Amino acid sequence: MTEAHPAAAATRRHPLVQALARAGFAANGLVHALIGTLVVAIAAGGRGEADQVGALRTVAAVPWGAVLVWAIAIGLWGLALWHLAAGITARGDGRWGRRASEWSQGIVFAAVGTLAASIALGAALDADGSARAASRGILAMTGGPFVLAAVGVGIAVAGVVFVVMGVRRSFEKRMSIPRSALGTLVRSLGVAGFIAKGAALGILGVLLLVAAAHADAARAGGLDSAVDGLLTLPAGRAIAVTLGIGLVAYGVFCGFRARYARL
Repeated sequence: MTEAHPAAAATRRHPLVQALARAGFAANGLVHALIGTLVVAIAAGGRGEADQVGALRTVAAVPWGAVLVWAIAIGLWGLALWHLAAGITARGDGRWGRRASEWSQGIVFAAVGTLAASIALGAALDADGSARAASRGILAMTGGPFVLAAVGVGIAVAGVVFVVMGVRRSFEKRMSIPRSALGTLVRSLGVAGFIAKGAALGILGVLLLVAAAHADAARAGGLDSAVDGLLTLPAGRAIAVTLGIGLVAYGVFCGFRARYARL
């Protein structure tokens, strides 16, 4: 790790990597804003895929959409590289916790970037089907239900972390938010967005826990399945609309984060 530190620090500070990281924040924001819009549309009776695949397919469908999806992929890969380098350069007390956080974010952004590239290349993807297939594979393992439950707990815990970050506004520590009306707007979007993102992750975690408890991969799924499940509940449409608006808020916040993030 010591030998890698200077190279990682240079990578993290490189102007191109920082520019790509900011582009990655903007790309992440666009994807979440589209997901939120799709959630609201489905809650209002429309049709679509309220997940990352659906959002990226929406982008790909517009003129020059494939080029834009490639730009999203490159930005997310750049943000992933920045997070991985930030994990390596973390120092002091609690550095391993920060490293785990940075590396996990890097892996997620790299995966979503790869998903975007696959869609730009014309791949036919099904997020819910992939989640169920992965769950089926885990359940087939020895002790599979416990492994799947652990994954579900991990995702649910990540959701709680997002909610806490929103409530405590800890995201401000990594940003240079202006002291103005615009800054107040950015903070408000951050609070609402982080809580909504956390709620979405919590729902996904619960789906996996239910699938593990019943040893039934068909009960697993992505955000699209979660929205379908919400719509069957009393006041489910109102909850889904609130969740969708929150995800749009998170997307807009990420757009501002591209400008105000401390890199």
